[in-house]
Amino acid sequence: MSRHKKKHKGSEAVELNLAAMLDMAFQLLTFFILTFKPSPVEGQINLKLPPPQPVAGAKGAPKAGENEANNDPVQNLNSLIISVFAAPNGRIATMAVGEANVAGTTALDGRLKQVLGPESGASFDQVILQVGSKLKYDELMKVVDVCTKQTLANGEKLTKLSFVELPDGATP
Repeated sequence: MSRHKKKHKGSEAVELNLAAMLDMAFQLLTFFILTFKPSPVEGQINLKLPPPQPVAGAKGAPKAGENEANNDPVQNLNSLIISVFAAPNGRIATMAVGEANVAGTTALDGRLKQVLGPESGASFDQVILQVGSKLKYDELMKVVDVCTKQTLANGEKLTKLSFVELPDGATP
């Protein structure tokens, strides 16, 4: 008996064309990168403002935080208070520098130049911004920009601001 071996006609292995697969993968990647439109990240941000802290110490007075019975951390400091009241839509309704009302950011700029300038003779230890809780962030930044452009009586730029949230129901 003779054994017959069946010869298989060339068993060919299946090969994948990797070049075509890579080409398709890069085309899909390019398509999704070019058509991707992320949603805007920035929006209205509710801010919880920190409590006011003095930025300069008063001469002869205890440092802030040393006296636990003191509920007023700005006691003994010469402070300029700028109040910014919010309209229901989140825009600036009115502003006041001390007790004097100002109409807008341009009027605020002029009033601060009068109050902080060298001819005023006044020196403030700190500037406190009292801000309405409904005020939008971009409106607050307009006020901060006006404040930080001011030059103090000693020739330095105003860089130190403290923020306080106005109590609910506060009116101009």
